[in-house]
Amino acid sequence: MSSPSPSPPAPAEEEGRAPTKYVLITGGVVSGLGKGVTASSIGVVLKACGLRVTCIKIDPYLNTDAGTMSPFEHGEVFVLDDGGEVDLDLGNYERFIDVTLTRDNNITTGKIYQSVIEKERRGDYLGKTVQVIPHVTDEIKQWIQSVSSVPVDGQTRPADVCVIELGGTVGDIESMPFIEALRQLSFSLGKENFCLIHVSLVPVLGVVGEQKTKPTQHSVRELRALGLTPDLLACRSAQPLIGSVKEKLSQFCHVPVENILNIHDVPNLWHVPLILRNQKAHEAIIKQLNLARSAGPPELRDWTDMAESYDNLNNSVSVVKVALVGKYTNLTDSYLSVVKALLHASVACSLKPSIQWIAASDLEDATAISAPDAHAEAWETLKGSSCILIPGGFGDRGISGMILAAKYARENRVPYLGICLGMQISVIEISRHVLGLEDADSEEFNKDTPNHVVMYMPEVSKTHMGNTMRLGCRRTFFSKPDCLTSKLYGSPPHVDERHRHRYEVCHQSLFLNVLLVNPSFVPMLESAGLHFVGCDESRNRMEIVELQDHPFYVGVQFHPEFKSRPRRPSPPFTDGDLPLLQTPKLFLVHIRCTGKQSKPEAECFSLSTT
Repeated sequence: MSSPSPSPPAPAEEEGRAPTKYVLITGGVVSGLGKGVTASSIGVVLKACGLRVTCIKIDPYLNTDAGTMSPFEHGEVFVLDDGGEVDLDLGNYERFIDVTLTRDNNITTGKIYQSVIEKERRGDYLGKTVQVIPHVTDEIKQWIQSVSSVPVDGQTRPADVCVIELGGTVGDIESMPFIEALRQLSFSLGKENFCLIHVSLVPVLGVVGEQKTKPTQHSVRELRALGLTPDLLACRSAQPLIGSVKEKLSQFCHVPVENILNIHDVPNLWHVPLILRNQKAHEAIIKQLNLARSAGPPELRDWTDMAESYDNLNNSVSVVKVALVGKYTNLTDSYLSVVKALLHASVACSLKPSIQWIAASDLEDATAISAPDAHAEAWETLKGSSCILIPGGFGDRGISGMILAAKYARENRVPYLGICLGMQISVIEISRHVLGLEDADSEEFNKDTPNHVVMYMPEVSKTHMGNTMRLGCRRTFFSKPDCLTSKLYGSPPHVDERHRHRYEVCHQSLFLNVLLVNPSFVPMLESAGLHFVGCDESRNRMEIVELQDHPFYVGVQFHPEFKSRPRRPSPPFTDGDLPLLQTPKLFLVHIRCTGKQSKPEAECFSLSTT
């Protein structure tokens, strides 16, 4: 179930503080314009002005959360510290603004309706006819105001500004209750507490060759008809807008020309906050929200250095080919946090990663018959890569290909990092090909084998998919303090990382409904050289594995990519605190001298890659 409706916030006057201000981000014309990156970048600029920022993402779908949604439907499911399974935009918020959000920062139609129906069943509405207006809209407003009062930056006071991103496009039927609730909220708060930024598309027709404003004009007109008037326009375009286009938009959209921002395509997402700063977006927002006394000039020197460091990598000849062997490679947003973690690590190591996307099923022997060209190309790509990464996933499709990739990494001493499913794959591969247990498998993939080396967790339901995983930030203890992974983290006794999985390696006998796990399996694996160097607080769940006598072969049950930040890369990907060649730190660093290079690839904030 979703979390209960948050409690109403305490009045600002009682707390002796100024009320939280709101910046609403809406989108028009088409979806996929980059509203999430825009919202994150606005948060960066406002934070650089000395303001404390929190974020809310509104998703107008009936799912209570993103946990059961296919990666092909909605991209990556991002996991928060409290176990919330949320939209990937919240990952952008955390990485850009460096905050720690909660599941309540992601509002869905499903959560709102679930809360309203639960209240109706309890009799909270005292026999009234429950309707979209006022009951659903009131629930939305109460949720927004409550969540915006929760600190997300480690302090005790609520944030100065709450950035709200409304998913979808203006006019969608699904978002109408939210539009109405936000209209009511803006009216009750007053103009000094509410700023609306509308993100819209300014396309260029190939035949005409000029920037067209009509789609944005119609989008703003529809927004105004629903009771919301934009204070700023953020125009997405392939090239910078020309002056006459801004003047035309100002005239027909009733927005001052200085409040019309242009976010054109850039090869580096980290430039977006700098673009907004250069166009004085912060001044317009601060003026609208009457925050001049609280805010100063934006201090983005560190951010500028970071963006320039990545720009320099694009021109670097030190390029590392990272083979990402996954199940959902047709939609790269399915692994967005892994890609971002590699980016953070590459900047810290001064190496440019070139991700080689390999569909795991293309590596399988059956593909050699059904699609020999795809099979040959996949293996050529894998063998030409400097390191191999197998990320998380669910289901048995492509598992045989992942096992072959892990075997190739082990036998050829290619650096290997397995995350969640990737760790389980390494356990299955070594069980089959080193221990000789040919039928070793996961209970998820094969319920009939006697050698279930990966099992159902005891607290998990086998029939219900929603909210049945080991989720959120959990503590992992190092059982061998001198292990490589411990050194990468700085040799602490334990680490706190986020989890999202249903199956894991078990050390002791645990009776489940139909399964008894062999208690001698872990010692057998360790005798084969696969050491379990990290476990949970109960010492039963294996969390980290390392293969001895290998340059870098590490598997982690948790998802380190979810806590990676631009200035704090995730240690399993790299460790910027140690001299680069002091220890084999792979993933990026250990292969610095492999000599395998490829053409640099830019991360482009464009209409096709948001």
